[in-house]
Amino acid sequence: MGSKKQVKVGNVLVGGGAQVSVQSMLNVPSTDIEGSVKQAVELEKAGCQIIRAAIPNKDAVKLIPALKQALTIPVVADIHFDYKLALEACAAGVDKIRINPGNIGSDDRVKAVADACRQRNIPIRIGVNSGSLEKEILAKYGHPTPQALCDSALYHASLLEKFDFNDIVLSTVPFMVKAYELANEQCDYPLHLGVTEAGTERMGIIKSAAGIGSLLLHGIGDTIRVSLTADPVKEIYAANDILKALGLKKSGVQFVSCPTCGRTRIDLVKIAGEVENRLKDCKKNIKVAVMGCVVNGPGEAREADIGIAGGDGCGLVFKKGEVIRKVPEEQLVDALMDEIDKL
Repeated sequence: MGSKKQVKVGNVLVGGGAQVSVQSMLNVPSTDIEGSVKQAVELEKAGCQIIRAAIPNKDAVKLIPALKQALTIPVVADIHFDYKLALEACAAGVDKIRINPGNIGSDDRVKAVADACRQRNIPIRIGVNSGSLEKEILAKYGHPTPQALCDSALYHASLLEKFDFNDIVLSTVPFMVKAYELANEQCDYPLHLGVTEAGTERMGIIKSAAGIGSLLLHGIGDTIRVSLTADPVKEIYAANDILKALGLKKSGVQFVSCPTCGRTRIDLVKIAGEVENRLKDCKKNIKVAVMGCVVNGPGEAREADIGIAGGDGCGLVFKKGEVIRKVPEEQLVDALMDEIDKL
């Protein structure tokens, strides 16, 4: 799975067959250090493995040591244009830099960043989009195309390679699937997958699952970020759910439920939502089923470690398809949680 090359971001390996890692980005103003740290801690608790913070100015650099002190996961500094901020972020102890070498000026500036990152074993992520394409590349293709995005990413990488810097992660966003397929063919750097400007929670998850999921199914991608116009914690839950659905993440709860039918006699929609919510932070490696029918429920979900099936105002709790308890509907969720606690 993933690229041939591997880079190390703090204590997380990216590429080279390492498990696909989950990222998110803080959306609290960078001037609010206390609020940023609080949100970062929430993201780590939700399962975020790499956290990114915007560093738009010198004052924001103060956020890096505050995050490093509060977290056990690596911190990425997101920087645009100002190479001095990259140097200061390195000195402040950041684990990874997100910057485009072509946007920071002359060769001596690129070399300064490359040298600072090499000395501290800090990798650099290069991210390109249609709005940042070089004039020459845009002129060559006439308009943003997948190959144009790929060319731009490889051009930025070449600026670092010129100074013997190779701990690089690439990301290309517009025309996502084709652009990443081309990048995967033309280089061996780890790939950061994401659909930017994906939208609000509902559409953002749908677009991300389609784009990120299709690439991961073909063995392309090493770290992912689900971008949502929502609480970043929801990005982490969505990203982990995508990995679980693809069979790429085995830890944590796998949750299944039936779509209901005319046989359903309990409020399965409400019950399923409550079970899913109560299990969102459960770390047990189990499969949980919530089924609407006592006739087929236990049988259809016999592969689940634990589950419930509805009846007429009551329900069954079952393990591996074997019924172990029958309880009233209003006690069904609590009974399920009791049995999960015993596992």
